[in-house]
Amino acid sequence: MTQTAEPATGQPEQPAYPFRFFDLRVARSTRVGPHMIRIAFTGDDLHLFANGGFDQRVKLFLPHPGQATPVVPADAGENWFGAWSALPPDERAVMRTYTIRESRAPEEVDIDFALHGDTGPASRWAQAAGPGDRVTVLGPAVADNAGVDFRPSAGTDWVLIAADETGLPAAEGILAGLPAGLPALAWLSVPHQDDMRHLPTKADATVRWFVRHDADPLPGAVAAAELPAEGRAYAWIAGESGMVRAVRRNLVAVRGIDRKSVVFTGYWRRGATDDDLVAEALAGGDPHRAEDD
Repeated sequence: MTQTAEPATGQPEQPAYPFRFFDLRVARSTRVGPHMIRIAFTGDDLHLFANGGFDQRVKLFLPHPGQATPVVPADAGENWFGAWSALPPDERAVMRTYTIRESRAPEEVDIDFALHGDTGPASRWAQAAGPGDRVTVLGPAVADNAGVDFRPSAGTDWVLIAADETGLPAAEGILAGLPAGLPALAWLSVPHQDDMRHLPTKADATVRWFVRHDADPLPGAVAAAELPAEGRAYAWIAGESGMVRAVRRNLVAVRGIDRKSVVFTGYWRRGATDDDLVAEALAGGDPHRAEDD
């Protein structure tokens, strides 16, 4: 007779690796702006998807044209990235990083795609995606995972958010999840005024929108803004890498906010293609720093 030992706590044993592959299908898509489309995915195993926060990142794997399903490694363990990179480039799935906009029962997750024509494989795929189209996601098997950045401490007195349209899905989720009455300042830049939309929140939030024509206006807007003089701040910055660095530099070096309270993610970089960024991730061997499409 085979016997298995339960953990001493009596709780179910945690997975050895905090991520796993989820095979997903497109359920429907909705335009939420001229440059943004929201795709709802469903999957048989999504009840195991352990969303850990308002900005939960996942690795999204897309099939090449002519492939019915994306080609990914058989094992989603800690060596998945090496196994994926060892596959032939014209066969292995196209990999990009995205934020879960919302996960809900029965077994659905939403991902927002920033659209920029045919200049990127994910943008091309999202514009043409229809019900039943298949993707694979490397997502969380446990809620406490490295794919979540927004983690304000219990003593946070006010929150600052700065993001362009690639960080907008996470910013929207963060604002929706903030507690009632918490002071929050949000600066958001988008390529067109019709990309602006109402962002529900219970927080005491001031949201400012900027239409980006060339250089991102967020660094200048944040540098010129009057911030609360007292209280412990927590800042979350996401979007184009140059903008992110400039805003972080102002908050830490000029404003004096504790660098440990400023989290930041460069989702893309001006002048670099999606494949350039993936190639850098391959060279560096760090799958968590590949940037969004």
